[in-house]
Amino acid sequence: MIIRSLVALAALTAGSAASAQWVPGTEIAGQQVQVQTNGILNTVYFENGGVARISSPSGATVVDATWTADAGKICLQTSNTFDCYPYRAPFTAGVPVSLTSDCGVLSMWTALTTYIAPFERG
Repeated sequence: MIIRSLVALAALTAGSAASAQWVPGTEIAGQQVQVQTNGILNTVYFENGGVARISSPSGATVVDATWTADAGKICLQTSNTFDCYPYRAPFTAGVPVSLTSDCGVLSMWTALTTYIAPFERG
């Protein structure tokens, strides 16, 4: 009986995991990501609704931007620049990810925190 219960629980968990599909950008919306490019470390705050703020290490706002996350890319646009990076998996807080932009710029992205959706019970 215990084995049947465990098998049923495993099947339910696998079904829930399959139905819980990652939506690009959800883990960083409302969160901060440090981006180091050419030795300069900036913090990008990804607001909900596609607005971003890019701040220097001192915390002074450097530039306002917009962001999108779809088609396997995360893109940042300022009044002067537009750059996209490959984005095929969610960021994990504290885990650096090396990304090369479509323009050939190498950056190290480290999410300081990430949003984790609450577990939904069926």
